[in-house]
Amino acid sequence: MSTKSQKNFDFSIDIKKNLIYYMLRKLKKRKEVIKILRISLAAARVNANMTQEEAAKALCISKNTLVSWEKGVTEPTVSKMRELSALYAMPMDNIFLSTKSN
Repeated sequence: MSTKSQKNFDFSIDIKKNLIYYMLRKLKKRKEVIKILRISLAAARVNANMTQEEAAKALCISKNTLVSWEKGVTEPTVSKMRELSALYAMPMDNIFLSTKSN
């Protein structure tokens, strides 16, 4: 009887391993899709057919500030991110900020 319960135990472990593997695969695919949907701040501006000057003027900021955001030197405030999102007609979740490279 202990042999039978041991086999059942092993079987349940295999099911759990397969379930975890399946869930991780799905999660990985979802992250890849999300990664594809996210675009840079500069690309979002270009997609909106705007120049840096036009976007800066619409946001009431200097062109240098916008360039700084696009290069990842500084980051916009949350309120400015909301304005960017509305200006570029793109959800904030789909826009990512460049990170400064070391």
